[in-house]
Amino acid sequence: MAETLKIQEGKRLGNGTIMALCFVFVGCMVGMAYAAVPLYQLFCQVTGYNGTTQRTEQYSEVILDQAMPVTFDANTSNGLNWEFKAAKAIKPKIGETVQVNFTAKNRSAEATTGTAVFNVTPMEAGAYFNKVECFCFTETTLQPGETLEMPVVFFVDPEIAKAEETKNIKTITLSYTFYPTQPSKPVAAVQEKSKPVNGQL
Repeated sequence: MAETLKIQEGKRLGNGTIMALCFVFVGCMVGMAYAAVPLYQLFCQVTGYNGTTQRTEQYSEVILDQAMPVTFDANTSNGLNWEFKAAKAIKPKIGETVQVNFTAKNRSAEATTGTAVFNVTPMEAGAYFNKVECFCFTETTLQPGETLEMPVVFFVDPEIAKAEETKNIKTITLSYTFYPTQPSKPVAAVQEKSKPVNGQL
């Protein structure tokens, strides 16, 4: 009888341990899903992988008498109820700094925040696509029903005309996909939360 109770108790402990491990595993997977987008974006920005564009604070000083058509693409992932529209295609000169506007509308009944992941095709053109200003540099929060115009200021580096791997490129496509994210807490709120209460943290 005692041995039977011990076996049953061992089984209960074993089942409890398995359930706890399952909860931990699910929690880790959810956390990785939220972290995947910013980590992937950081990796692409550092390595230039997958047609990631370049970021600069200076305009091009050289403008070639040669045009490079640029088209745009806009997408939203599951879980973000936004209407996201791309800018119209343009045909700037290589080295010319231009601005285009994307548009996003929150179709949900609550405020939501998104972060845009971007890339350029053909991928070889990514190293020569320089963005001066972009909504993708920060999070975007839209109130219920709010519509927002979001500018992108960029130029195509004149060096693209000299590089062997890009000499046959006739059109560049800049593509964005918005993913849902949790809004960052303001610095003031974080500091307020960490203030000691009655002399204790």
